[in-house]
Amino acid sequence: MIGGNDLNWKSFLLGLGVGIMSGYATKELLSQKTYVSPEKALANAKAAFKQAGPISGSWIQMKPESYVKQDLLYTVYKGGISRSTHNDIEQFEFIADAHTGSIIETVRL
Repeated sequence: MIGGNDLNWKSFLLGLGVGIMSGYATKELLSQKTYVSPEKALANAKAAFKQAGPISGSWIQMKPESYVKQDLLYTVYKGGISRSTHNDIEQFEFIADAHTGSIIETVRL
């Protein structure tokens, strides 16, 4: 019976070690900042602007940056849209949340 008891403790300690390592790895993965791709954020902006007319051009910065709006800190992508309306071209800049791709601000130029 002594050998069987040692095996139970070894299994327990092995399971405990694997559990601790798995918990740590999960914590590290969840704490990493994840961003949508800039292309996805641009696609979201284009879809929103297309509702009011055809788009003739667009751009987006590929590197996220910090942005403060109403005392809240965001990580954002900045971009722009050109849209044709009634023989005129409208230009807009937009700011999209880098975590969700949602537009948080637009400015008509």
